[in-house]
Amino acid sequence: MPAGNSHRPVFLQEAVAGLAIQPEGIYVDGTYGRGGHSREIVAQLGPRGRLIAIDRDPEAVAAGKSAWLGDQRVVIYRGAFSMLERIAQQEGVSGRVNGVLLDLGVSSNQLDDPKRGFSFQHDGPLDMRMDPDSGESVAAWLNRATQEEIAEIIRTYGEERYAGRIARAIVGSRGNAPLTGSQQLAQIVSAAVPSRERHKHPATRTFQALRIFINREIDELRAALDQCLRVLAPKARLAVISFHSLEDRLVKRFIRDHSREAPPDKRMPWLQQSAPPLLKPVGKAIRPQDEEIAANVRARSAILRIAERAA
Repeated sequence: MPAGNSHRPVFLQEAVAGLAIQPEGIYVDGTYGRGGHSREIVAQLGPRGRLIAIDRDPEAVAAGKSAWLGDQRVVIYRGAFSMLERIAQQEGVSGRVNGVLLDLGVSSNQLDDPKRGFSFQHDGPLDMRMDPDSGESVAAWLNRATQEEIAEIIRTYGEERYAGRIARAIVGSRGNAPLTGSQQLAQIVSAAVPSRERHKHPATRTFQALRIFINREIDELRAALDQCLRVLAPKARLAVISFHSLEDRLVKRFIRDHSREAPPDKRMPWLQQSAPPLLKPVGKAIRPQDEEIAANVRARSAILRIAERAA
């Protein structure tokens, strides 16, 4: 088993326990990061168990492949977790996966690396892409988007009440010089926000919104959840850790909707019967204890939801 780093993932024990690991089972960690959850899963697997890990970040994939070199139970793919079904088919396990774990958001390694541009606490290129080799950076988008587009993104994905002020400040500032750095943006946002939330930097919501938007995180999550219904085996588990209210509402609604019988088609009720539920919730939503928040401030907004695929 590879050695771990000092970072302890949020809900490490709770999430893995929620998967109800079977020693010979097949599991997918859709957000490998630095492998904290994966190590715990593999520790409970027998010699015939399997773990399929996925991550968009080339650095995470490289670290994972190095760490698990020689362990035939583990395979690591570079890509978004919306590739879940395609990867399961490629591995010949679609419909036979015993558990899927999704730990949403940005990893501590990405936050702490200035060159990735995720954090307003470090100065670096304003990038924020999970995969720096694909798509458009936040800087590139902010330097071409309209004021209205910027405000809409910050309002929608950051739930920021001062989105209009912030967007106006960004457009005004880029008229003097292009946006290039994370601290540059943080200073613009801080100057535009007239009030302060306790224990929260005024740029927190804006950075969060831009990261979610530029990485299409909500669309990726929606696609992956739908695919879980097809790749999971009967009685298999789905565990999702969310850090944002939009993500959690999407996960909660997905589990709720698929835990109900699907009604027959109103246009042809005589041809169909109600379809049985595809999922059932496992317990209630789990929130972090005070000790976990004290050890890892990132855990403060985390919510873990677990569901089981119907038999």
